[in-house]
Amino acid sequence: MSETRSIFSGAGAHYADRDDASPEGPYASAAPVVFAAALRERSFDVVVTRGGTVESRHRVHAAVVDASGTLLEAARDPHADTWWRSCAKPFQVMPLVRSGGLERLGWGATQLALACASHGGEPEHVALAESMLAGIGLEEGDLACGAHEPLAARGARLLRESGDRLTRLHNNCSGKHAAMLARALLLGEPTAGYEQGSHAVQRAALNTVALWSGMTAEQIGVAVDGCGVTVFSLPLANMALSYARLAHASTHGDEPSRRILQAMTSHPFLVGGSDRFDTRLMEAVGGNVVCKVGAEGVHTFAIIDRGIGFALKVEDGSQRAQFVAVLAMLSEYDGLPSPLPESLREAAVRVVRNTRGEQVGEVFVSMAPLGAPARTHA
Repeated sequence: MSETRSIFSGAGAHYADRDDASPEGPYASAAPVVFAAALRERSFDVVVTRGGTVESRHRVHAAVVDASGTLLEAARDPHADTWWRSCAKPFQVMPLVRSGGLERLGWGATQLALACASHGGEPEHVALAESMLAGIGLEEGDLACGAHEPLAARGARLLRESGDRLTRLHNNCSGKHAAMLARALLLGEPTAGYEQGSHAVQRAALNTVALWSGMTAEQIGVAVDGCGVTVFSLPLANMALSYARLAHASTHGDEPSRRILQAMTSHPFLVGGSDRFDTRLMEAVGGNVVCKVGAEGVHTFAIIDRGIGFALKVEDGSQRAQFVAVLAMLSEYDGLPSPLPESLREAAVRVVRNTRGEQVGEVFVSMAPLGAPARTHA
């Protein structure tokens, strides 16, 4: 592991967004948001059928919010607190972008996209993460995330075929971690312990999440994410607000917001991978939807030109219901192309197959009770 050091002359000495400075951005002086009652309320389930009747049900909580803080729609409990997981990545990297860090690093849209990614561990992702570290004089061992099997089937297959060892670079969060290490160096802070909640990098991320979600830092729960850095707990409505604000700011003159969303929507493969849902969705909609998956059934996304943010949580954490729910909500708000591209059709209504490959059921949005014909309630 590399020893702690800064390779930047005077790094961090004159950055206005250091932890003890006022946060920057269009919502820096905004008061915490108190939501009025939702304009529309409904229940929202994803069901699994067999033989035309409901075999299982996944309960979904969701919120749809515009940039002004209006709760447009609530499904079950829009104020349910849950861990935001990887959906927070655009805001975790924002202090680096807003401080001018990308320019000092010589990084562009590809590095920024990987910093926001839950990537599939494919060779392109691994190589880019490695180059980001090399550019700041660090290496794989400086990453605080652990190694895990590539999330993309292609990534896992190519790793097996290559005979190479599994590394921390294959972790879906390696780009985020590389950006956090770079941020620590630019601030003149230690790289060792950058993942800990007390570190300046993590404190800045917490403050940024609070600012964009319309909360105070004290209102947000903090724990340790699967990759080892801090993770934030907040209500779904505030998650949706953050993405609505990000989308609105990106089209109304806030350059850091524009750069983050442009990087994600212009390089969707880097954000996910060859078979990853967020990548397929952002490719299909031509840059007008930003979409970020989180673990345990949480997803946050926005229709950019309308400044509408969405957040949902599948109560049991099931991913088989998660993507179906995302597409159903976007369809309701005319956020998808028609007809739906082939790349998204299987995610919109997932097929249940037996061991012989025969279709025996489906997964789709419905409110039918167990044992009832599901299509009558779809």
